[in-house]
Amino acid sequence: MTHTENSQLVSDEQMAQYADEGYFVLESVIGPEDLELLRGAAQFSIDRLDAAMDAAGVDRIGINAKGKRYFSNMIYQQRPELRSFIFGPIMEQICRRVLGENAYLFWEQYVIKAGDPDTTFAWHQDSGYVHENHTPYLTCWIALDDVTEENGSVYLLPYSRSGIKSYIKHVTIETGDRVCYFGSDPGMPVIVPAGSIVCFSSTVIHRSGANLTDKLRQVYLLQYSPEVIMNADGTAPHGSFEPFLVEGTVRT
Repeated sequence: MTHTENSQLVSDEQMAQYADEGYFVLESVIGPEDLELLRGAAQFSIDRLDAAMDAAGVDRIGINAKGKRYFSNMIYQQRPELRSFIFGPIMEQICRRVLGENAYLFWEQYVIKAGDPDTTFAWHQDSGYVHENHTPYLTCWIALDDVTEENGSVYLLPYSRSGIKSYIKHVTIETGDRVCYFGSDPGMPVIVPAGSIVCFSSTVIHRSGANLTDKLRQVYLLQYSPEVIMNADGTAPHGSFEPFLVEGTVRT
């Protein structure tokens, strides 16, 4: 069942879980029209990165690996139809509940894994891809396909399992991944149907498994911050930073 305008999308219990454990899951809340809208730009996001790798004569750019895994960002700037979801009623309700009266779009990207054993992604905090001096922000991990352990589900370490609620130092490994956890806990797999949103703090440690199927595993990632996060030297915003909510008013 998808969300209706007359129901509260994020419950008080989910907000309490976010405070205590750093995450909550909204299962099957995106309707078929929005799901098709988000799926519509997925291949474009792959093609754009493939073209960049071909032009550079390489099969890896940063954490992207051609034909294996793609982290293609700021697609909405070339596919403006996505704005109707990014700044739409579902994301508005989530941002109001989690972030309050002020919310800025920080980052947007497709995270797509082809069927290949070399598609894992290492333990990290999303904050580990920024810098130490920022307020934690909200990650919304949106499943465009049914997600299983076989096709590369996300695994979370809730706060009670990691014992960590704040930014920790990361190290960069040969794949370009930044890593902050080397322990034995495999994490909690999040198995959800297409149209679900996994909401978690940027300080939650998480990873994702390999896609061992013969189909793509497609995820759309939206991140919102309660403030404009500047880059490390304070000279420019780190990310997109389009205002969404300003003192409770929708600004897009």
